[in-house]
Amino acid sequence: MQYTSPSGTDAEPGPAHHGDAHRGDAHRSEAGAPGWDAINHALNRVYPRQSPWHSSAPPGSAAPLPGISAYKRITPLPHWHFVTYGFSELFDKRNDDAATSGYGFELTFRLANPDDAEEPPRWALNFLQNLARYVFDSGHGFHAGHYLSAGGPIAADSDSQIRALAFVQDPELAPVDSDNGRLEFLQIVGLTNEEEFALKRWSTLKVLEVFHDRLPLWITDLERGSLLADPDVAARLAEGSAREGSSVGTIYADHVSWEQRKRLLRAPVTVLALSARQVGELLALLPLRLPFGHAFSAVGPDARVVFEPATRGNEALVVDGVLHLRLDERAMRSLVQRLRAQAGTYEVEGFPALQVQVR
Repeated sequence: MQYTSPSGTDAEPGPAHHGDAHRGDAHRSEAGAPGWDAINHALNRVYPRQSPWHSSAPPGSAAPLPGISAYKRITPLPHWHFVTYGFSELFDKRNDDAATSGYGFELTFRLANPDDAEEPPRWALNFLQNLARYVFDSGHGFHAGHYLSAGGPIAADSDSQIRALAFVQDPELAPVDSDNGRLEFLQIVGLTNEEEFALKRWSTLKVLEVFHDRLPLWITDLERGSLLADPDVAARLAEGSAREGSSVGTIYADHVSWEQRKRLLRAPVTVLALSARQVGELLALLPLRLPFGHAFSAVGPDARVVFEPATRGNEALVVDGVLHLRLDERAMRSLVQRLRAQAGTYEVEGFPALQVQVR
């Protein structure tokens, strides 16, 4: 999908802010800061007449990001456009990868501003800092097409239905090159839990393309409900997943374990144990993976099981400590029909040597 930058959308600078937040700080010339300057240069192309509202982390602060800027917009609807400074290398080059600056991205976030507030909400700054803390602590960056659950409303102390995130390339900020390497601008898109599950059933970027007409510039509106309430949207998503299956190949479970029990004069029985919390995802996604020729994995803290389409009949194999369950269509359908998210032991039609325990 192609995007163009709207012209004439810059808001006039407002009054100065105090403390660590003020206008214009992001555009200050930083000696020996090629990464910082590269970000500013990209933003100047979109906002040539606006000084941003900028929050700087004070010296000695525990905030992982040294800066966050916010630009006030009035079209296509009033919103704040946040941009981070710090996932990429702003000052000295430290990454061994000469082609990439730091993690190779900065985050952006467009948040609806229906009340025409003159200051961006503080929770949004904390939200971006928390995402940075996750990246720096885990060492795992984001890429377009990634998604995650926020575990609750993204705005603390609110009852918003926006409780999940997806990542796309910012529609107005192209990747840039600096002396420290290349970086792209990844925009956060706020989603409901129902919309997040739709991503899993098909493809993140394809689902977001369906949503795009209703989310101009991917603006996050805390007040909206699920887009799947629109019958046309729901039908297009259902058609997409039925046609192409799911792009999600792995789920992470609270508990996965397995054992193989010997039986007299018969093949051993394989007992797979799963947590009830992940059964719903397994039942929804397995039929959108195996019939399309794709494997599907459930990974727990101590074990992993890989479901695979069978080519020579149902079987359970252990390869390098990983359980591989090969299921034909009959066994897969039986598992989906019989398994429930409640404690018990479930058998699979056509695969008598397999039992699934739900805890």
